[in-house]
Amino acid sequence: MPTSRPTTPNHRKIKEAMDARDALASALTHAGIQLPAMDVRTPWADETRYALIHLGVCSAPVAHALAEVITRGAAR
Repeated sequence: MPTSRPTTPNHRKIKEAMDARDALASALTHAGIQLPAMDVRTPWADETRYALIHLGVCSAPVAHALAEVITRGAAR
């Protein structure tokens, strides 16, 4: 028996994703890295069981800088 999806947006999930996006953008800026586009998206237009942070695309130099920052942080 198929289950129906709720149609009311879950604003808490959207806010959680937006807060996470903003925290990540701030941390990246602090590390000297800027991604060209960061957005919050949901898988379905008519509902929000969860939201995803879309990081967009970045150039090879930005990807290397991001990898370097992650590696330095992981080494602590």
